[in-house]
Amino acid sequence: MNPDLKILQGLNNKQLESVSLDVNTNALILAGAGSGKTRVLTHRIAYLIQEKNIPLESILAVTFTNKAAGEMRDRLSLILRRPIPNMWVGTFHGLAHRLLRLHHDKANLSAQFQILDSQDQFRIIKRLMKENQVDESKYPVKQIQWFINSQKDEGLRPQDIDPGYNFFIKKSVEIYTLYEAHCQRNDLIDFAELLLRSYELLKNNEDLLNHFKSRFSHILIDEFQDTNKIQYNWIKQLYSGSNHLFCVGDDDQSIYGWRGARVENIQKLETDFNPLKTIRLEQNYRSTGTILSASNQLISNNTDRLGKSLWTDSGDGEMIDVYEARDEINEAEYVTSKIKALVSADANYSDCAILYRSNAQSRAFEEVLIKHNLPYVIYGGLRFFERAEIKDAMCYLRLSHAKNDDVAFERIVNFPPRGIGNSTLQKIREYAQQNLTSLYIAAKEIQPDLSTRASNSIKSFVEQMESIDDAIKHLNLSEKVAKILTLSGLMNYYENDKSDKAGSKKDNLEELIAAAKNYLHEDEEIDEITGFISLATLESSVESNHNPQQNIQLMTIHSAKGLEFENVFLVGMEEDLFPTNRSKEESHLLSEERRLCYVGMTRARKKLTLTHAIKRFIHGQSIYAYPSRFLSEIPDQHLNWINENQHSLQSQFSNSPAKSIVPESTSQLAIGASVRHAKFGMGTITNFEGSGDSQRVQVNFQSAGSKWLILSYANLDFI
Repeated sequence: MNPDLKILQGLNNKQLESVSLDVNTNALILAGAGSGKTRVLTHRIAYLIQEKNIPLESILAVTFTNKAAGEMRDRLSLILRRPIPNMWVGTFHGLAHRLLRLHHDKANLSAQFQILDSQDQFRIIKRLMKENQVDESKYPVKQIQWFINSQKDEGLRPQDIDPGYNFFIKKSVEIYTLYEAHCQRNDLIDFAELLLRSYELLKNNEDLLNHFKSRFSHILIDEFQDTNKIQYNWIKQLYSGSNHLFCVGDDDQSIYGWRGARVENIQKLETDFNPLKTIRLEQNYRSTGTILSASNQLISNNTDRLGKSLWTDSGDGEMIDVYEARDEINEAEYVTSKIKALVSADANYSDCAILYRSNAQSRAFEEVLIKHNLPYVIYGGLRFFERAEIKDAMCYLRLSHAKNDDVAFERIVNFPPRGIGNSTLQKIREYAQQNLTSLYIAAKEIQPDLSTRASNSIKSFVEQMESIDDAIKHLNLSEKVAKILTLSGLMNYYENDKSDKAGSKKDNLEELIAAAKNYLHEDEEIDEITGFISLATLESSVESNHNPQQNIQLMTIHSAKGLEFENVFLVGMEEDLFPTNRSKEESHLLSEERRLCYVGMTRARKKLTLTHAIKRFIHGQSIYAYPSRFLSEIPDQHLNWINENQHSLQSQFSNSPAKSIVPESTSQLAIGASVRHAKFGMGTITNFEGSGDSQRVQVNFQSAGSKWLILSYANLDFI
């Protein structure tokens, strides 16, 4: 190892060790929050190419978002000072898609197979259920869709599932069978199928598998803790024992168990890829020492972890505020007042993030922020390629490019409206099924059998598509998109859309032209239009780019993964909300909730505030809540406890001392009375003695045990 190499400069000792590992070593880089894992992964690839002469085409790099893949390409191009157009870097879904395009015939697909997004998949399942008289009230479409995708994530086809005596699973398997047949018949692939079909492609074609095993001498995977079963098996399948694995991940940040991720995958590496070198990246470049110490103590309560301890040399910073509110509105008022104070002290609104466990918690914050006229944005709204107007335009492009794209046909055949009803569409479907043809061809051939009005409407649509085909034949991609928007009538329709007063839909269509113009077609194995269509579909499956502008950020903790902010307000720290009620039934779910809290806390750079409420109206009912157990797992030395009464009195009387809460009458001060304390939570009075300022009470707290407190200083709430 030569630390003087330019490629290794600027790395700390553990990063340096990771990047310059022997090329014949399997490695797990256990990278804590804010420890520079992306830097390590990118520099490792550059080191292999530049210093160890590993060919670019021998490297497979897997990321978890298309954005991360793009950033990795850009960073590598800068480091290597050359373009890397055909490198195998991308998400699991993106790489699986590339594999299937290359070898579509062996995967039992045509070269023009189409990718279904979640909305398309939902509509197909719904229609199949209706055609087969399946009662949606007993078998909700969303639940069936989840069942199908989760089975694929486990690598299971319908014939692999034993429903036993469970009637719901039995019916779900029947619908899965119908759905699978429909997709195969119509050359369709959904997101889960991309992975399963590519896994089966390699499994069933030994020569092809051996080719890729020998080709990829180095396989690098980011965010390994988020892999599900089929992704793990996909990687394991490509491992020959002669090639080498470099995994970067953090078991303490595994928070996607609900969508199939398995934290045990990162723990199985040492068994399945032995010998394995483990390196811990523990130096944090994001948060203060206090935030890191508190986070370390919290996560240490999980016993099923590989273990590491984050540290920083940037100082301890401020203590963590813990605020007890009387209800969710008071909680929102407190957070809003703190943000206003921060902005008055020269912070930006975008430096502040409000993180919550459930989307339902955003309502109170939105109400209060609107009342105070503060700018905010809910992170995780509709992504660009998911917007209705963009999907409409893309479906015209898709149908022009591939006339067998039935999903695109169904979306646009009557949009903009041209008088084609459901009965006409059903006749086209039946004709297509009977004649084993596409809906577009069926629409052309069935016209003589339709009523005059229906026939004219269908004829108009077919002629429109033919005119589009002729007009865009010799244009470049962005010109094709622009021409389609005009000839399809979409631009005119949205220009005259009275419901779109801001004109945002028209602006989005113009942005689509810009997206086509900026599209960089790097994959020589597929044509440009197929590449652009695939990009749009794959992009709609992942989180949108973070664009805070000058707004307070509101989001779930899950959405905050990978982000960081100067000031973080982690709200709703209450039992049954965070951790959720369901998680307390199973230890592995509680461990994931604790990891989620750890992720939320480590998003903060300078200031972290935790809040909980005594009473909360949520999911249609008012509930009294105990403080989250996670608060009691953080050492008191890191916490500054504030309750609602102190806050309200301080705001009224400036710096005057806060008054204590005392019982309204002596009848309240009775053995058996329920009380709440800002630090110790809920408890029951078991004894009391004395009078006046020296009166004491003994309280048996549910989490902190029995304590004697001076009543005039205890700030007890009598429930």
